[in-house]
Amino acid sequence: MKLRSAFIIVAVVIIIDQVLKFWIKTSFPYGHVMDIAGQKWAQLYFIENPGMAWGMELGGDWGKMILTLFRLAAVTFGSWYLVRIVKHKYSTGFIVCAALIYAGALGNLIDSMFYGMIFEESSYVHIAKAFPAGSSYGGFLHGKVVDMLYFPMIKSTFPNWLPLLGGKDFEFFSPIFNIADASISIGVITLLIFQKRFLHKKEEVIATDYTTTREVSTEEAKHMI
Repeated sequence: MKLRSAFIIVAVVIIIDQVLKFWIKTSFPYGHVMDIAGQKWAQLYFIENPGMAWGMELGGDWGKMILTLFRLAAVTFGSWYLVRIVKHKYSTGFIVCAALIYAGALGNLIDSMFYGMIFEESSYVHIAKAFPAGSSYGGFLHGKVVDMLYFPMIKSTFPNWLPLLGGKDFEFFSPIFNIADASISIGVITLLIFQKRFLHKKEEVIATDYTTTREVSTEEAKHMI
């Protein structure tokens, strides 16, 4: 797989992710936006995540800056690693998964780095404007990640006989996420499922290159005699 193809995958994910985030952020206040295809179990539901996955935060403003810098370091490493695995001819499946994970990380990094400067603060009653004059909600490295995909497929309660959880509300699938998160999840899950196949193909490539090198060396040796 060529490097250009890998970066096309990255570009497509980033464009879809950022266009959807920009539209949600500048068109709706917090909360329910719409049902997808009229289905209650598939919704666009606008929230913002100031920290890590599942809404966890890390120590206020300094924690937010540290988290964003960590994301930046991870994406920088990912850039080098993606180029490396293409250069070393890893399997196409492995490269596609790595590109999806990289694209997802980069998509959320863009939010963390720049959204605080680009947008006004959103609320349940206020729709934010982009590029406001002196009323952006944060500075560089202090942006919030925009989430909007929500799939509450099952809403029920745990049976009363179940220890600790009995009688409590149960919902599947409760997280609200974005295209970047989905890209990371798809890449990681696919790698876990098909890792043996991907690694096996890599071993075959190494073995083929080694055999070819030996054959070439043998031929060169014959001409030297």
